[in-house]
Amino acid sequence: MPVEVVVQRAVERLELPRPVIRTSPDEDLVQVVHVPTWLWVDRSAWGPVSVSAAVDGVEVTATAKPRKSVWLMGDGRTVICQGPGTPYSAAHSPRASSPDCGHTYRRASLSAPGGAYTVSVQVTWDVEWHGAGQSGVVPGLVIAAERPLVVDEVQAVVTG
Repeated sequence: MPVEVVVQRAVERLELPRPVIRTSPDEDLVQVVHVPTWLWVDRSAWGPVSVSAAVDGVEVTATAKPRKSVWLMGDGRTVICQGPGTPYSAAHSPRASSPDCGHTYRRASLSAPGGAYTVSVQVTWDVEWHGAGQSGVVPGLVIAAERPLVVDEVQAVVTG
């Protein structure tokens, strides 16, 4: 049996996790125009996944590793991150931009369908395999997720 057939079987058996979209401000809260939104994929969905397959005595082990995340922000902009992104923590200023994966909305989502932007993330995985004295890479498997994100403007009122 050709090793390519066993590689294909191993790749088909990989159970890659769906990415979990996380933001700061929290994804369940309203994002604010001109305030940086931090983006990251939950760490539980970012890490190597391995599986083995054997057919007619030919065994192959395939290990998928996430390579990048591509965010479609719903406002026509795309953010490409070379990793899962950095979770926001109180150690950062609320007005600070993410060091590696973020976006700043320029307009509110009021005119978008349902009053929210549809934000999606596509995580690209590369699969390294070895078996039967051979090895190789199957690049570019994509797993995606999406969710609505409300973006609003905050108006300052000066009293005095």
